[in-house]
Amino acid sequence: MLPKSCIVLPTYNEVENIEIVARAVRAYGCDVLIVDDDSVDGTAETADRLAKSDPGVRVLHRPEKTGLGDAYGAGFDMVIDDYDIIGQMDADMSHDPVDLPRLFEAIKNGADVVIGSRYVTGGGVGDWSLMRRMLSSGGNRYARFMLGGHVRDMTGGFRVFTSTALRTLEPGKCTAAGYAFQVEMASRAQRSGLDVREVPIVFRDRVRGVSKMDGRIAREAIALITTWGLQRLWRKVRRDRN
Repeated sequence: MLPKSCIVLPTYNEVENIEIVARAVRAYGCDVLIVDDDSVDGTAETADRLAKSDPGVRVLHRPEKTGLGDAYGAGFDMVIDDYDIIGQMDADMSHDPVDLPRLFEAIKNGADVVIGSRYVTGGGVGDWSLMRRMLSSGGNRYARFMLGGHVRDMTGGFRVFTSTALRTLEPGKCTAAGYAFQVEMASRAQRSGLDVREVPIVFRDRVRGVSKMDGRIAREAIALITTWGLQRLWRKVRRDRN
């Protein structure tokens, strides 16, 4: 069993997955906060039923879909005062709850932030095509080049934080509302001097439901990373001039 903790699960139209992942996380003794962005497929109703039958499950209903980062920010704000350790993961079983004990072990050993990483030794991405592998790994290399730091999986969404680290990071003040939120949080954690560690995981494609990732989201992330990188370069130039 894991220490007293809560995993935040953002959802939008995940009725086929939400009960499976919530029960799998609860099997490790973690509480669950489901943050639903006005799903129309019955996800919210399923989440409410789970919460009614299990006091370790809570639900935050949001009136509209405003992005992954916004959902996580709202969820973190709701639980930050109640737990010492708070995690995040996808609600489609792409992140395997069986890996939770290893992420928590790294926290126990002194880490402030732990990222379930596809791009360290022992990590992987399942049965992805060569093109998808190249896009994902290339995107991570680009983020690391533009923003600096040592984290190899900047876009990975399977993470655990100490509550102290989350307060330092102030996720509600992040610029990115979408998937670039993951990159922004990883970059903030490194710039803040937090102990950020990566634990290898294997990412699996969803079996049920439809992915929310599309070209617009990817383009938005690239644009934000480029902007942040140029701002970082300009700050460095100004420091060097002074």
